[in-house]
Amino acid sequence: MTETAETMRGARADLLAAAGRLDDLPSRFAPVIGGTRPAAVLMLFGRLDSLPADTGETPVAADLDVLLQRRSATLSSHAGQVSFPGGARDEGDRDAVATALREAEEETGLDPSGVDILATLPELPIVPSRYAVTPVLAWWRSPSRVAAVDHAETVDVFRVPVAELLDPQNRYTSTLHRAGRDFRGPAFDIDGTIVWGFTAMVLDGLFDAAGWTIPWDPSVERPVQP
Repeated sequence: MTETAETMRGARADLLAAAGRLDDLPSRFAPVIGGTRPAAVLMLFGRLDSLPADTGETPVAADLDVLLQRRSATLSSHAGQVSFPGGARDEGDRDAVATALREAEEETGLDPSGVDILATLPELPIVPSRYAVTPVLAWWRSPSRVAAVDHAETVDVFRVPVAELLDPQNRYTSTLHRAGRDFRGPAFDIDGTIVWGFTAMVLDGLFDAAGWTIPWDPSVERPVQP
C-alpha cells in the first residue's frame, strides 16, 4: 500500500472514530422551540487528486478534502451561505442517509454509488429554518464530477482541503446580532470563502473529536456579513 493510501486510510479511520465521540455535539446548538422538520446533510470527505499528499505541519494529508456548496442568495433561509449538500426529508426517503444522498445528487450531480457511509451523527437543531438536521458522515471512495445543478438552489460546488480549514490563520469567531441577542461561533475564511453557522459548528466539533484541531485564537472576532 502506498504512503498516500495509508494516510487516507488513517483519515477515514479518524473520521469513523470521531463519529462515536460526538454525543455532546447537540449541546452546542440552541434548541428549537416548537415543531421541527427533519432534514439531513452529507458530510463527504475524500481525496483531492490535484493536490500533493505531503502532510507538512498539519495532522491530515494535504489532499484530504470535504465537499461544500454555496446556497443561492435568493433562497428563503440560509441564503448565500456555504453549506454541506442536503435538505429536507421527503416522504419517500427511508431514512436520513437516503435524504442526504438524494439531496446531494440533486444539488451537485454526484454519483451516490461511489459514496461509502461511515456514520450518522446526532440530530442537530437549526433555529432560523426550524430544521432538525442529521449529518451523515461519508467517504468518497470513487469521486465523480460535481457542479451546481439547479442554480435556483445552489450557485457553486467545491472541494475544500481540510488542511486549509485546520490552518489557525484561516480560523476566527463569527459574531451575529439577531433578535436582540448576540451569537458567536467558529468560522473559517478560505481565500475569501467564509464558512460559518451550522456548517462551521459541525466541522469544528468533528475536527475536535478526530484530534485534528490545531490551536487557534477564538478571541479574533469578525461580524457576519449578510
